[in-house]
Amino acid sequence: MAMGIFPDIDEDTLFLSRANPEENLGTFSKHSFMLEDREWPSVEHYFQAMKFSNESYQEKIRQASHPRIARKLGRTRLRRIRKDWAEVKEVIMTRGVYIKCRTHADVADELIASAPNKIMENSQYDYHWGCGRDRRGHNHYGKVLMAVRKKLLSEQD
Repeated sequence: MAMGIFPDIDEDTLFLSRANPEENLGTFSKHSFMLEDREWPSVEHYFQAMKFSNESYQEKIRQASHPRIARKLGRTRLRRIRKDWAEVKEVIMTRGVYIKCRTHADVADELIASAPNKIMENSQYDYHWGCGRDRRGHNHYGKVLMAVRKKLLSEQD
Protein backbone atom coordinates (compact mmCIF):
# COMPACT_ATOMS: atom_id res chain seq x y z
CA MET A 1 0.00 0.00 0.00
CA ALA A 2 1.48 3.35 -1.05
CA MET A 3 2.17 5.76 1.80
CA GLY A 4 2.52 8.96 -0.24
CA ILE A 5 3.53 10.47 -3.53
CA PHE A 6 6.77 8.47 -3.79
CA PRO A 7 6.73 4.92 -5.17
CA ASP A 8 7.26 2.12 -2.68
CA ILE A 9 10.87 0.93 -2.53
CA ASP A 10 11.82 -2.59 -1.53
CA GLU A 11 13.89 -2.37 1.65
CA ASP A 12 16.52 -4.59 0.00
CA THR A 13 17.13 -2.10 -2.82
CA LEU A 14 20.79 -1.16 -3.19
CA PHE A 15 21.21 2.58 -3.73
CA LEU A 16 24.46 3.90 -5.18
CA SER A 17 25.90 6.99 -6.80
CA ARG A 18 27.64 6.47 -10.10
CA ALA A 19 29.48 9.79 -9.61
CA ASN A 20 31.16 8.71 -6.35
CA PRO A 21 34.79 7.67 -7.07
CA GLU A 22 34.73 5.51 -3.91
CA GLU A 23 31.75 3.49 -5.20
CA ASN A 24 33.17 0.42 -6.99
CA LEU A 25 29.99 -0.02 -9.03
CA GLY A 26 29.89 3.63 -10.12
CA THR A 27 31.19 5.05 -13.37
CA PHE A 28 33.68 7.33 -11.57
CA SER A 29 35.56 4.50 -9.83
CA LYS A 30 39.12 4.32 -11.06
CA HIS A 31 39.09 0.78 -12.40
CA SER A 32 40.84 0.94 -15.75
CA PHE A 33 40.09 -1.47 -18.60
CA MET A 34 40.94 -2.07 -22.24
CA LEU A 35 38.27 -1.45 -24.87
CA GLU A 36 38.29 -0.06 -28.42
CA ASP A 37 42.08 -0.72 -28.48
CA ARG A 38 42.68 1.79 -25.68
CA GLU A 39 42.99 1.76 -21.91
CA TRP A 40 40.23 3.73 -20.19
CA PRO A 41 40.77 5.07 -16.65
CA SER A 42 37.06 4.71 -15.78
CA VAL A 43 33.69 3.86 -17.29
CA GLU A 44 32.90 7.58 -17.21
CA HIS A 45 35.91 8.35 -19.45
CA TYR A 46 34.82 5.66 -21.92
CA PHE A 47 31.15 6.62 -21.92
CA GLN A 48 31.78 10.35 -22.42
CA ALA A 49 34.38 9.78 -25.17
CA MET A 50 32.07 7.46 -27.13
CA LYS A 51 29.60 10.35 -27.58
CA PHE A 52 31.90 11.70 -30.28
CA SER A 53 33.17 10.36 -33.60
CA ASN A 54 36.21 12.65 -33.54
CA GLU A 55 39.09 10.44 -32.36
CA SER A 56 41.27 13.32 -31.18
CA TYR A 57 38.44 14.58 -28.96
CA GLN A 58 37.85 11.04 -27.70
CA GLU A 59 41.53 10.94 -26.78
CA LYS A 60 41.29 14.28 -24.98
CA ILE A 61 38.47 12.85 -22.85
CA ARG A 62 40.37 9.59 -22.29
CA GLN A 63 43.38 11.57 -21.04
CA ALA A 64 41.30 13.64 -18.56
CA SER A 65 42.87 13.51 -15.08
CA HIS A 66 39.57 12.80 -13.30
CA PRO A 67 36.19 11.32 -14.32
CA ARG A 68 34.54 14.64 -13.39
CA ILE A 69 36.66 16.37 -16.06
CA ALA A 70 35.83 13.63 -18.58
CA ARG A 71 32.12 14.21 -17.84
CA LYS A 72 32.51 17.97 -18.32
CA LEU A 73 34.28 17.44 -21.66
CA GLY A 74 31.59 14.99 -22.73
CA ARG A 75 28.80 17.40 -21.90
CA THR A 76 30.12 20.23 -24.05
CA ARG A 77 27.69 21.62 -26.57
CA LEU A 78 30.54 23.10 -28.62
CA ARG A 79 31.11 19.73 -30.29
CA ARG A 80 28.67 17.65 -32.28
CA ILE A 81 27.55 14.43 -30.58
CA ARG A 82 27.28 11.38 -32.85
CA LYS A 83 23.89 11.14 -34.54
CA ASP A 84 23.03 7.70 -33.19
CA TRP A 85 23.88 8.55 -29.56
CA ALA A 86 20.32 8.23 -28.27
CA GLU A 87 20.12 4.71 -29.70
CA VAL A 88 23.54 3.47 -28.56
CA LYS A 89 24.24 5.16 -25.22
CA GLU A 90 22.84 2.32 -23.09
CA VAL A 91 24.79 -0.25 -25.12
CA ILE A 92 27.97 1.82 -24.63
CA MET A 93 27.34 2.06 -20.87
CA THR A 94 26.63 -1.67 -20.63
CA ARG A 95 29.79 -2.52 -22.57
CA GLY A 96 31.93 -0.32 -20.31
CA VAL A 97 30.46 -1.74 -17.08
CA TYR A 98 30.73 -5.33 -18.33
CA ILE A 99 34.38 -5.02 -19.41
CA LYS A 100 35.21 -3.27 -16.13
CA CYS A 101 33.71 -6.23 -14.24
CA ARG A 102 35.52 -8.77 -16.45
CA THR A 103 38.79 -6.89 -15.82
CA HIS A 104 38.38 -6.43 -12.05
CA ALA A 105 37.16 -9.55 -10.23
CA ASP A 106 36.55 -7.60 -7.02
CA VAL A 107 34.05 -5.34 -8.81
CA ALA A 108 32.34 -8.33 -10.44
CA ASP A 109 32.17 -10.09 -7.07
CA GLU A 110 30.60 -7.03 -5.46
CA LEU A 111 28.01 -6.80 -8.23
CA ILE A 112 27.21 -10.51 -8.04
CA ALA A 113 26.95 -10.34 -4.24
CA SER A 114 24.21 -7.70 -4.61
CA ALA A 115 21.84 -10.32 -6.09
CA PRO A 116 18.91 -10.51 -5.97
CA ASN A 117 18.52 -6.91 -4.79
CA LYS A 118 17.25 -4.20 -7.09
CA ILE A 119 19.92 -1.58 -7.82
CA MET A 120 19.05 2.10 -8.08
CA GLU A 121 21.28 4.98 -9.11
CA ASN A 122 20.43 7.52 -6.45
CA SER A 123 20.59 10.77 -8.40
CA GLN A 124 17.97 13.33 -7.54
CA TYR A 125 18.69 15.27 -10.75
CA ASP A 126 19.04 12.50 -13.32
CA TYR A 127 15.76 10.98 -14.44
CA HIS A 128 17.31 8.93 -17.25
CA TRP A 129 20.22 7.12 -15.59
CA GLY A 130 18.99 7.67 -12.03
CA CYS A 131 15.82 7.46 -9.99
CA GLY A 132 15.31 11.20 -9.77
CA ARG A 133 14.23 13.29 -6.82
CA ASP A 134 10.83 11.60 -6.57
CA ARG A 135 12.13 8.07 -7.33
CA ARG A 136 10.11 7.99 -10.55
CA GLY A 137 13.13 8.20 -12.86
CA HIS A 138 13.98 5.51 -15.40
CA ASN A 139 17.00 4.23 -13.43
CA HIS A 140 18.75 3.03 -16.58
CA TYR A 141 22.11 2.80 -14.81
CA GLY A 142 20.61 0.49 -12.19
CA LYS A 143 19.11 -1.58 -15.02
CA VAL A 144 22.51 -1.74 -16.74
CA LEU A 145 24.10 -3.02 -13.53
CA MET A 146 21.38 -5.62 -13.03
CA ALA A 147 21.73 -6.80 -16.67
CA VAL A 148 25.51 -7.10 -16.31
CA ARG A 149 25.02 -8.95 -13.02
CA LYS A 150 22.65 -11.39 -14.75
CA LYS A 151 25.22 -12.01 -17.51
CA LEU A 152 28.04 -12.54 -15.00
CA LEU A 153 25.88 -15.00 -13.06
CA SER A 154 25.03 -16.90 -16.26
CA GLU A 155 28.74 -17.14 -17.09
CA GLN A 156 29.39 -18.76 -13.71
CA ASP A 157 27.10 -21.68 -14.61
